[in-house]
Amino acid sequence: MFENLANVEERFDALEAQLADPDIVSDMKKYTALLKEHKQMTPVVETYRLYRKTESDLGEAKALLEDSAGDPELKELAREEADTLKVSLEETAEKLKVLLLPRDPNDDKNVIVEIRSGAGGEEAALFAGSLLRMYTMYAEAAGFKTEVLSSNPTELGGYKEVSFEITGDGAYSRFKFESGVHRVQRVPETESQGRIQTSTATVAVLPEADDVEFEINQSDLKIDTFRSSGAGGQHINKTDSAIRITHLPTGTVVECQDERSQHKNKERALKILSARLLEVEQQKHKDEIDSARRAQVGTGDRSERIRTYNFPQGRVSDHRIGLTLYKIDAIMNGNLDELIDALITADTAAKLEAAGNEA
Repeated sequence: MFENLANVEERFDALEAQLADPDIVSDMKKYTALLKEHKQMTPVVETYRLYRKTESDLGEAKALLEDSAGDPELKELAREEADTLKVSLEETAEKLKVLLLPRDPNDDKNVIVEIRSGAGGEEAALFAGSLLRMYTMYAEAAGFKTEVLSSNPTELGGYKEVSFEITGDGAYSRFKFESGVHRVQRVPETESQGRIQTSTATVAVLPEADDVEFEINQSDLKIDTFRSSGAGGQHINKTDSAIRITHLPTGTVVECQDERSQHKNKERALKILSARLLEVEQQKHKDEIDSARRAQVGTGDRSERIRTYNFPQGRVSDHRIGLTLYKIDAIMNGNLDELIDALITADTAAKLEAAGNEA
């Protein structure tokens, strides 16, 4: 496992030297790239150095134990220290194993989240609005910025669909397990008999496409303009500022009408389109990987039912990892860390098991 760590440490030292070079510092693009690489390597190198120091200390403690002429009291202290160091060495080795797992290249990216109401009519649209509020509150509490890119609101305050952007370092790593079908069981405000209704909403979490990694051929696009309209058909403005972009090779259609500026709507629509097309390309790559190596917390497929929000029982259940929390009010108010941390832990455990099976 550690055979390449000496090379990693050597690269880390070289990066530190480069980052102190005035010529590098003056080249902001290059400096930023090197700083990012340095930041990613820091926990690995620091843990590797701790492992080597612990291993060295353990060696010294064992040498004291093997010294037949040594002081008995010193030997007893060395035995206690050796026992402690063995545990520490094992813990550090496990931490290194996790750090050496292949990183998801999208983890540091901004994300575009798309929520669509599913089965359940107006109640499903209201639930889509509840999910938007939940994710927005969590993102802002975590220090991310959010911006609605496109929305199709209903008269009662729900959404048939809504797309929004979450920007900040590590956004995708915190939201990537939210893709799938979310189910809600609650008594709708419109239900006079007090009956519980089951509704659904679909969430897609798309890593934002970088210009350098995904380029759209303009000749593949059909761009239409039309007049923006709000909930219930009420006109937002009287100009053809809304944009509909169709990607002809795939038939993917994106509409944006939230902004009064046609240019801004086009810019947002292209951002969403790029993210969707990138997701398709990445899914093709994922499908080529053996199913045994896929994350056991779920495939991220939008058709997969991942979570149930049961309001009468006050519980939220994530079906992928068998986790149930009776904290529905806190969760709907954006307190998602316990859920997300459990999903990340399960994913890491699955990857470690897969790596062990391949070894």
